[in-house]
Amino acid sequence: MSALRAMMPAAVLVLAATCLVTTAEAQQLYKWVDADGKITYSDVPPPKEARNVQQKNMSDGSGNDDNTPYSVRVAIEKYPVVLYANACGEPCDSARALLKTRGIPFADRNPEKDPSAMDALKAATGEQQVPVLTIGSGVQKGFAAEEWNSALTAAGYPRNNPNLRPKTPAAPATPASPASPTSPAPPATPTPPSEPPRTYTPGK
Repeated sequence: MSALRAMMPAAVLVLAATCLVTTAEAQQLYKWVDADGKITYSDVPPPKEARNVQQKNMSDGSGNDDNTPYSVRVAIEKYPVVLYANACGEPCDSARALLKTRGIPFADRNPEKDPSAMDALKAATGEQQVPVLTIGSGVQKGFAAEEWNSALTAAGYPRNNPNLRPKTPAAPATPASPASPTSPAPPATPTPPSEPPRTYTPGK
């Protein structure tokens, strides 16, 4: 019995350390620019071809350098968003587009290429169908824009987050058309000389 009591504090310390490591890993957020020039946020490291990669730790406030609203930082910490999708066509494309349009930081996981993503998908839904969206512990099966928007809003993500949404470059100014050269005025028509007055003499 005394040996068991001696082991308990050590077990508690190991459990606490494990929780701290898990929490720190969950709060890592990556930001990069993809091949299409779009800004992407994810808790999964970016692909090799990604540009302007930044790693942020939401727990120490380093996510503030891009003016991320406080409400969004809280939502990221409490209700992280994960999209399970592959090249399933319109449903998966629409799912990604919705999240990027709203400026939602999310982890894009492909169960076909990532065995750990497949295990997580099965644990969350008991199935292998995609797309699936998890918001914290909440699960949305199949793409349904209205239901996904409602769930994201309820979790604290704004419908319009310009600080995280990719910025559309301004259209180039249209150059002014060159002024047309002014045509010279036509020469004035010369006025014929007037005839001298005629004198009439009677009898002639």
